[in-house]
Amino acid sequence: MFEKKSTAKDPARPVQRRGMERRRAILDAAEALLGEQGYDAATLKAIGERAGIPIASVYHYFPDRYQVDAALLQRHVEELDRLIGTLLEDRVPHTLREATDAVIDPVRDYFRRHPSCTELWFSAQQPTVTDLVRAFDDAQAERFRHLLVERRLIAADTPPLVLRVAYEAGNRLLDIAFRETREGDDATLDEARRLVTAYLETYAP
Repeated sequence: MFEKKSTAKDPARPVQRRGMERRRAILDAAEALLGEQGYDAATLKAIGERAGIPIASVYHYFPDRYQVDAALLQRHVEELDRLIGTLLEDRVPHTLREATDAVIDPVRDYFRRHPSCTELWFSAQQPTVTDLVRAFDDAQAERFRHLLVERRLIAADTPPLVLRVAYEAGNRLLDIAFRETREGDDATLDEARRLVTAYLETYAP
């Protein structure tokens, strides 16, 4: 005897969809609070109130504040990666300064549009977040190295460490720029361009 196939809709799907919507609402609320009031104000209680979700439900999706930070930063990192990749494809650099601008500009613009990202990037000093930032920087540094070698802007044997150092230096100046003002201090950002460009020029072929 053959079993009859159930024609009823899978009840798990609406539950899963509702769970995804709640999770997204929590992250959206966290992003808004971080951008408006800063890192210390975005507690789980405040996030739940902003999202209109009971605190018990917030804990169901995110057992602690750090998991919210990590999930939101992961969302930002994925979008930044996409933006930088698109810009590097569309704006083929012919000089080291152009290449440096092609990396700094999208990050600057994204930070200006998403102050929650800068709050997490520079204020959330906890391992999960710092690991995400480090992994992002390492991946972008490797992508940048391949581009510069391909465009013959640096020597083919330039060690990966050189690009990681360039990213660390650039990150530090980005930190200073966005601590000066939420829009990012242009003078400091220009110094970041000069510093990174001058450093990489020592590895020109």
